[in-house]
Amino acid sequence: QVQLVESGGGLVQPGGSLRLSCVASGMLFRIYDMGWYRQAPGKQRELVASITSGGTTNYADSVKGRFTISRDNANNTMYLQMNSLKPEDTAVYYCNARFSAWNRNYWGQGTQVTVSS
Repeated sequence: QVQLVESGGGLVQPGGSLRLSCVASGMLFRIYDMGWYRQAPGKQRELVASITSGGTTNYADSVKGRFTISRDNANNTMYLQMNSLKPEDTAVYYCNARFSAWNRNYWGQGTQVTVSS
C-alpha cells in the first residue's frame, strides 16, 4: 500500500522559513517523479515545484528563488525548503508521486502552511 506522509507545516511570520518533508512508503520511490502542490481556500490546486526521477527541477514563477525542492532516494523522502515566505503562500501543501508508464499517481493528505503576522 502506497503512502505519502507530509510534515513540517505550521504558522510562520512573513519572511520566515519552513521545510516540508514527504516520506513515501510502499513504492519504488526512486523511479517516481515527485511534486509539491498547494491549494488555498477557494482556489484550485496548483503546482509549486517538481523534481523528476533524474533530479530535474521545475518551479512555479511565484516561488522561484524562494523555494527549493530536493529528494533523498536513500530515505524515500522529498523536501521543500521555503524561504522568504509571504502571506500568499498560505495553503495546504500536498505531496504527489507520479509514474506515468504504469499510470500511477498518488497524493499525500496535505499539511497546512499559514503565513501571518
